[in-house]
Amino acid sequence: MKLGRWFALLSVAVLSAGVATAAVQHLNFFTLAERTVADIRVAMISPPEPQDPDIVIVAITEETLRLFPYRSPVDRLFLANLLRMLEKRQPRAIAVDVLFDQPTEPDKDALIKETIETLSVPLFVSYTDQKNIVDERQLKFLDAFLPDRVKVHAALSTDPVDGVVREIFPGSKRPDGTYMMGFARAIAAHFGVTTPDTPQEAVWHGSPDAETPPFRMYPAHLVQHLPPAWFKNKIVLIGASLSLTDRYRTPFATVRGAEGELPGVVIHAHALSQLLNHRRSLGLSPPAEWLFVAFFALLGTAFGCLNRGLIRHMLMSGLTLGALWPAAFYLFHAKGVMLPLVEPSFAFLLATWGADAFTGREARRQKEFINSAFSRYLNPQLVKQLSSDPKRLSLGGETREMTLMFCDIRGFTTISEMFDAQGLTRLINRFLTPMTDVILERQGTIDKYMGDCIMAFWNAPLEDPGHARHACRSALAMIERLDPLNAELQADAKAQDRSHIPIRIGIGLNSGPVVVGNMGSNQRFDYSVLGDNVNLASRLEGQSKTYGVTIVLGENTYRQASNFACLELDLIKVKGKTEAARIYALLGDEALAGTTDFKELAAEHGLLLDAYRAQEWPAALDRIARCRALGDAFHLHELYDLYEERIAAYRTSPPPPAWDGVHVALTK
Repeated sequence: MKLGRWFALLSVAVLSAGVATAAVQHLNFFTLAERTVADIRVAMISPPEPQDPDIVIVAITEETLRLFPYRSPVDRLFLANLLRMLEKRQPRAIAVDVLFDQPTEPDKDALIKETIETLSVPLFVSYTDQKNIVDERQLKFLDAFLPDRVKVHAALSTDPVDGVVREIFPGSKRPDGTYMMGFARAIAAHFGVTTPDTPQEAVWHGSPDAETPPFRMYPAHLVQHLPPAWFKNKIVLIGASLSLTDRYRTPFATVRGAEGELPGVVIHAHALSQLLNHRRSLGLSPPAEWLFVAFFALLGTAFGCLNRGLIRHMLMSGLTLGALWPAAFYLFHAKGVMLPLVEPSFAFLLATWGADAFTGREARRQKEFINSAFSRYLNPQLVKQLSSDPKRLSLGGETREMTLMFCDIRGFTTISEMFDAQGLTRLINRFLTPMTDVILERQGTIDKYMGDCIMAFWNAPLEDPGHARHACRSALAMIERLDPLNAELQADAKAQDRSHIPIRIGIGLNSGPVVVGNMGSNQRFDYSVLGDNVNLASRLEGQSKTYGVTIVLGENTYRQASNFACLELDLIKVKGKTEAARIYALLGDEALAGTTDFKELAAEHGLLLDAYRAQEWPAALDRIARCRALGDAFHLHELYDLYEERIAAYRTSPPPPAWDGVHVALTK
């Protein structure tokens, strides 16, 4: 490959990686897609973990609120008593995720304020100056109500694209210029954990099982009844766990729906657990992520250069991405490593398309020409081979063992006299279409149409080890298709008030070596066959009328389909041949061959031929009578009429003593 070509393909890979990265970073659709795929992993296959032993949530529930005359603000006498009760249980710290942004009953307000100021346990209380939550009056009250030493910023980091919480809120500057840490960071800092003042990707604490939450949670109104040991040396978070308020969408909502919308206090618990345990996201760094994406872009470029068909491209791409995605899901479940998926997948597909567009334009143009030029009159499989290997269009051929078919309408001259030119054309088309479908469905190739005659073959251009059996099945199916066709034609004739002659056909099948290939001149050629076995197949079709059967097989075809329901017809020298050929009637498939009726007929028919060739005329006539009785369902009366006529002639004019039973056909 030339250096310029290599450079162009490398440029395709680099450009694809760059476009994919930019799309995920700047286009909401791709950004949301990448984040949603990550959320699904968090929600479905987060590694299981035991409950956090250091954090306890005391939840203000709907049952708790029913104890008070009003729902909001939460009764402050109850909160003051709750704090004193927890203080006696000796927790490591208490954090209250409740806003004290408005007055209630004066004595209760005074009590909770005193409790906050005098509590001996380290205390943290939610604070916010966000204008969409508190107005100026509320903010002024909140500032005056809480001592600065207990204030922690209660805000949560929500994604601006879809509102999902995926990061830990670090904190923010207050109007007076001072910096206030976020809820979880402030508590972690109290216990000596240093954290950056930039948002950190959330690492959600896993659950032991589907029924157990990641943190112990107790209703606030039941704390007085619980063992003090459950709170000793714990960090206790107090907050609302209500069905309709103070809930935020998290990655768990992608799978669990509304259940994945968690109370703010629970989200704070996840963040605090992450910081205290020094956990961090195990995703790739920006340089490593770009290299990861670039690798798949290079892989896509390589696939695009293979110049395969659309189906193969789709299959190879599906297998590649089908390996990447399960591997990434497994890696997260087993190790907690979060790999990007949308970004490398998009880079891979974009690079595959780009490389294919760069390398495959000429090949596609040539294939399109072949498809448009040949698909209307050649076997679709042959067209596919020609489009993938145009050299096959050159003149030449090869010798191959094949099965040949000739099919003709019986009495076509009489039928044709009933139609004008247009009507006859429509009739021929209605006959040829279902017959062609049958052949193509069974791996056959149509060689040509000659008026009402069809010539077809098997085992070319594609190899078909079962070519004789497929040809036999096609012949039987063609007979089956005649019944509905004749019913339609009869209905048409009745509607047009004209007579109807049912279509009957004769089929000849023969197998043997022939020459197959592109026959013709440099100006025009056809993919066709030549050889004595082709001529014999044509002669056998003609003999179907003589013997009164529909399908006549040559001996080679019979040997390859001997498990079908076949009867030997004769030893015959067809016109133009000097050697005798053993021919057979095909009556049905393997199922028919296994029936008792056919087995009895076949045995009696064999004895008939033995007596006939031994010139035992009375015995042969007796066998014919038995065959008629057994074979009435097989419509062989014309065959046995023929043998009776021959025997009558031989009894008048006996054959020579050296007669070997061969019949010499005088017609084609």
